Amino acid sequence: MALNGIDLEVGNGEFFGLLGPNGAGKTTLISILTGVVRPTEGQVRIRGLDLLQDRDRIHQVIGAVPQEIALYEVLSAWENLLLFGQLLGMGKQQVRDRGAKLLARVGLLDRANETVQHWSGGMKRRLNLIVGLIHGPDVLFLDEPTVGIDVQSRTAIWELLTEVNKQGTTMVYTSHHLEEAERLCDRVVIIDKGTIVGEVKDTARSDGHERLEEIFLRITGKALRDTP
Repeated sequence: MALNGIDLEVGNGEFFGLLGPNGAGKTTLISILTGVVRPTEGQVRIRGLDLLQDRDRIHQVIGAVPQEIALYEVLSAWENLLLFGQLLGMGKQQVRDRGAKLLARVGLLDRANETVQHWSGGMKRRLNLIVGLIHGPDVLFLDEPTVGIDVQSRTAIWELLTEVNKQGTTMVYTSHHLEEAERLCDRVVIIDKGTIVGEVKDTARSDGHERLEEIFLRITGKALRDTP
C-alpha cells in the first residue's frame, strides 16, 4: 500500500511542505493530487472541485513541476512554452507576454530561442518551473524542483517561488533538502510508509528549538532507505 489514511488540508496561499524518506509515498501523493494517478479510494478537492469529477477544470487552476524534467528537448524554450500554454487554453500572445516576464525573471530570456537539449541542468530546471507557472495557477505542485542543480539556479528558483507565493499562489512542495524546506515552507508534514507521522507548524523556529533535520530524523529514524 503506497498511501494509507492520508488526511490533509492546505490553506489558501500557504507554502506547504511534504517531506519524507525514500519510498514514503510523496511522489505517489503528488501524482494523485495532480490527477496523474487515480486513487483506489478517498477524495481530493481543490478549490471546491472534486478531482475525480472535475479533473479538466482543476487542471486549469493548478500547475505541476515534476521531479523528472518534463520538456521537449528538440524544441526551444519558447516553443515549449507555446505548446504547454496552448494546451492549457492560453493564446499565443498571452503566452509570450507572461513567458517573457518569467524567462527574464530567471535569466533565460536571451537564450529562449535555443534548443533545450543543449542547455545545462540548471537551465532546464528553471524552464521546467516556468512551464508550471505559465498559466498563472492558483495552486502549484512541486516535486523536488531543485534536485541536482547549481547553487545559482537553486537560488533563482527559491526567489521566484517566494515571490509567486507572496502574490497568492498556494504551494505544495516536496524535497529531500530539509534546509530548503525550512527556508521556504510555512508548515511541513512528514510522511513515512504512506502515512502521516509528524507535522512542524513553524519551520522558522530557532534558538533552543529543534532544527527541521533533527525533527525529521527523530521521527523517521536514521536507517538508510535505499529504493530499487
